[in-house]
Amino acid sequence: MATKDRNNVVILSDHVENIHGAEFPHNFPGEDLSFDIEKLRKSLNIKIWKISNNEMEFDLVGADAAIANTLRRIMISEIPLMAIEKVYMMNNTGVIQDEVLAQRLGLLPIKADPKEFAWKRPEDPPTDLNTIVFRLDITCKHNPTASPDETDPKKKYINSSVYSSDLVWEPKGDQAEKFADSPIRPVHDNILVAKLRPGQEISCELHCEKGIGEDHAKFSPVATASYRLLPTITILKDITGDDAIKFQKCFPSGVIDIVEENGVKKAKVVNPRKDTVSREVLRHKEFEGKVALGRVRDHFIFRIESTGVIPPAEILSQAIDVLAEKCRTVRNALGSIKHEK
Repeated sequence: MATKDRNNVVILSDHVENIHGAEFPHNFPGEDLSFDIEKLRKSLNIKIWKISNNEMEFDLVGADAAIANTLRRIMISEIPLMAIEKVYMMNNTGVIQDEVLAQRLGLLPIKADPKEFAWKRPEDPPTDLNTIVFRLDITCKHNPTASPDETDPKKKYINSSVYSSDLVWEPKGDQAEKFADSPIRPVHDNILVAKLRPGQEISCELHCEKGIGEDHAKFSPVATASYRLLPTITILKDITGDDAIKFQKCFPSGVIDIVEENGVKKAKVVNPRKDTVSREVLRHKEFEGKVALGRVRDHFIFRIESTGVIPPAEILSQAIDVLAEKCRTVRNALGSIKHEK
């Protein structure tokens, strides 16, 4: 099998072929396919397509699925973050039970740099070095200026809805000075936490601690971290006329373009990256034997969506650092075993 062919996943109408990696030692005669770190360094490539404070899309090319998936899992579950861990409920007369309200509060992303805080063990007391404290004190009342016929709760009552913006940070120790330029706060101000009616109130103290997503999803810095293989679309025979237009409609917008050659409309692949690989084109008999679909096995299209606490580029950088540290740990452990022998 040619190197190019063995690197492509073949997508057919009812199944997928060539899904397993075949590049391992002694699998192909005359080829040395043993792992080579220098070869990996030369083949590995990262290209950033889109980046913002909350989203990032990049290509990881020349890597094995094991490396790509390891990075994804590290981003989800092993990058530290500060999140609400303990809720001390003084009073809650709303309709949401204490434990449910505490769970909702815990999932609020908190804008705080986890590098500035220490890990807190269960036996450690809360201090300004390992804990962030918030207060939530809110009472719903009738709005004296509201019309007697008013039906909108937001106008009829005061504090009818409790939002993340109602959390008040209470600096401890030197936290006020330390974070003067970027005060600690919820990432988003408009997250609905609960609804109240006149006479109902919520009073509680919230303690944020450092953790990782492996312990609880609230500590994960990403809303989503996913990847997909780069699609390939190969036109084997010219598709022209009305068939070209129908062929174009089988794919998402921007994947196929219609060009004119000698006055004849002809289908042309312009951006297979946008394809969702729905295989719609393989349902039509007129396209049998005219198109081949596939995916490039070592070309991963990554998409990272941050919760807003850590920028996605920093999340990727930290994930690479964690992976490197894991490799060093394994290497040192193997070295210890070798010396013991």
